[in-house]
Amino acid sequence: MSHLLSCHSLKRQQGDRVLLSVDQLVLELGQTYLLTGANGAGKTTLLRALAGLDSARCANFEFEGVQRSLSPYPRKLHRRIGFVHHHPILFSTSVVANITFGLHATGASRPEAAQRADAAITWAGIRPLVDTPPQALSAGEKQRVALARVHAMDPVLYLLDEPTANLDENGRDLVTRLIDAISKEGRTLLIACHDRELLNLSGVTRLNMTAGRLEVAS
Repeated sequence: MSHLLSCHSLKRQQGDRVLLSVDQLVLELGQTYLLTGANGAGKTTLLRALAGLDSARCANFEFEGVQRSLSPYPRKLHRRIGFVHHHPILFSTSVVANITFGLHATGASRPEAAQRADAAITWAGIRPLVDTPPQALSAGEKQRVALARVHAMDPVLYLLDEPTANLDENGRDLVTRLIDAISKEGRTLLIACHDRELLNLSGVTRLNMTAGRLEVAS
């Protein structure tokens, strides 16, 4: 195995309050990591920092063998690292427009964006939803659209924040299948979760956060 991401002395602070203080985080290529911890422990903060959504300092940050910076966040990483929110934010346009948004934002041509979006729609099994207004989708359907939007970007690292929380049984099952499919594609996943179905997955590494600090779970 080889390191996909290596980060040392990762910190995020608001005033005198330390939100994140991670001595070391190493993610191996093709591995799945489950990030647990109580509410407020820093799970979402860590994911957002790695996705460039919240500013953070890192003494040494390496991604795909290249030294990089978290601040300012490299534009290239927005296509290599995909983030899915706990409550996905969808624009009130169309399912297709939501999936192509990130592609257009990172410079994909219209034909490429359309092709990638169509493939992602098939992958996520959401073709019956393409004519449904995004605001009319269920929580599980929105999560699948959000996963399709990230999958269309073809990232090597997926950051998923409680992807199955507050979903009904069917929605949770469909989202879990997509997560398993991503893992089998050889991608790296870092998933903040409490879901027993995800926690019981085999071949994963458990990480735990407490008060902004990270440790390998037993």
